[in-house]
Amino acid sequence: MLTDIEIAQQASILSIREVASNLGLTENDYEPYGKYKAKLKEELFENFTNKQEGKLILVTAINPTPAGEGKTTTTIGLGQAMHKIGKNAVVALREPSLGPVFGVKGGAAGGGYAQVLPMEDINLHFTGDMHAITAANNLLCALVDNHIHQGNQLGIDGRRINVTRCLDMNDRALRNIVVALGGKSNGFPREDGFCITVASEVMAILCLAENLDDLKKRLGNILVAYTHEGQPVFARDLNANGAMTVLLKDAIKPNLVQTLEGTPVVMHGGPFANIAHGCNSVRATKLALKLGDYCITEAGFGSDLGAEKFFDIKCRFAGLKPSAVVLVATARALKYNGGVPKTETSQENLEALKKGIVNLGAHIQNMRKYGVPVVVAINRFYTDTNAELQLIEQYCRENDAEFALSEVFAKGGEGGIELANIVCRAADQSSNFKPLYNIDLSVKEKLNTIATEIYGADKVLFTNKAERSLQEIIALGGDKMPVCIAKTQYSLSDDATLLGRPKNFTITIRDLRLSNGAGFVVAYAGDIMTMPGLPKTPAADKIDVENNGVILGLF
Repeated sequence: MLTDIEIAQQASILSIREVASNLGLTENDYEPYGKYKAKLKEELFENFTNKQEGKLILVTAINPTPAGEGKTTTTIGLGQAMHKIGKNAVVALREPSLGPVFGVKGGAAGGGYAQVLPMEDINLHFTGDMHAITAANNLLCALVDNHIHQGNQLGIDGRRINVTRCLDMNDRALRNIVVALGGKSNGFPREDGFCITVASEVMAILCLAENLDDLKKRLGNILVAYTHEGQPVFARDLNANGAMTVLLKDAIKPNLVQTLEGTPVVMHGGPFANIAHGCNSVRATKLALKLGDYCITEAGFGSDLGAEKFFDIKCRFAGLKPSAVVLVATARALKYNGGVPKTETSQENLEALKKGIVNLGAHIQNMRKYGVPVVVAINRFYTDTNAELQLIEQYCRENDAEFALSEVFAKGGEGGIELANIVCRAADQSSNFKPLYNIDLSVKEKLNTIATEIYGADKVLFTNKAERSLQEIIALGGDKMPVCIAKTQYSLSDDATLLGRPKNFTITIRDLRLSNGAGFVVAYAGDIMTMPGLPKTPAADKIDVENNGVILGLF
């Protein structure tokens, strides 16, 4: 089979004018970024105020292998399959980050014959949204250090600065650094560090903001630092939010692209789910719901991370009510959860599959707790055997779960027709969606609810550092916000080695941070890092470009 980039480069691609026209949009509704990409204008939101919304379909997954289980591919393929059966569907996706593109996991534009085009542009610089977010974040950091250097009228304590610089790249050397060395003219030396752009609060804010005014207000609410007297300092105190908003005035507009089969895709924002809230922007999802009868979207990693945050943070803030959940499962991930090393997951191993399939059961049960119909998509890999697939299908029957075999990677929309029909039937059922916890519960009660109900933990432990942070958050009024748990994606627990469906474990919260602009509290469980590193053999090793500008090796 051809590589992803070879398939993408050989595909017949519509002009963005045709894609927009198929959605009923005119040239006054979008701003072209070249021939195949566009930004959707602000006026669209006003024009669609009274238009009925379509049905919202969330695609999530079981706990994955390091390579991912094709969740984005399934989302794209399902959108293509919807069109095959005559449904008006629009896909809403996150934007890729350069970190995984050049690292291990790859991009976020799908794969095989279920991709978003133009694949190279999307996986690299796209329309510049990531760079704008990086610039806005780093402008704030520069203003903080400049304020201290220029006399520090606010009395900022250099030891208690909450914001860090960011970079859209995996670079472990920048996790912990010292800045302002070299003498008086360079500022006051202090410890600092970088997070990856997708972990920046600015990214979370962009994805949750309703409009430009809301964006500016949220940016101003970022908790920047504390004074020597312990008083909070916000971005608005530095007059930073206006300039930050200027940098983001185009980035807040959702992007319009297409799948390999011409299905429209609204792509916008991209926080990771293991270190942030893992969903594309509220604006993109709401716009896709107006543009189509079905909006098919995704949330990062397994349902214990992405789906939980989609439901409990994004849907709560935006007033969204999902009609169905698609849970992606693969034989290789279930074998991985059964103890098979990732290098051996392509080999048939029914015993490991039987051992690891309890992970699928946990995710099915968890998603049902939100009152939304669940459909299992068995994403087929070419190494899967019939015996393995039959075992998964039988497990779904035993657990009274709707399921379909998905072959969209190899066959495009044609390989997802059965899945599309089942998802449509599920979406026609009554959805009794409700978030998992009441927003008025305390932070500890909310964390305990997620840990026990979704992860299966016995209880939650808090380090002394976390307890101190919690008291500061309560003092600032953050106790009534949703919580966003940062933890490993490889396990239902906070220990990546506890696979399958762990029992008799605790979740340890080592620290808490108030994302005051985004409107949630981040709880760090286990040893989760906000700046990943590159592997021994990064994907960058295989990426190159020919003299004619054709890119090679991009998956």
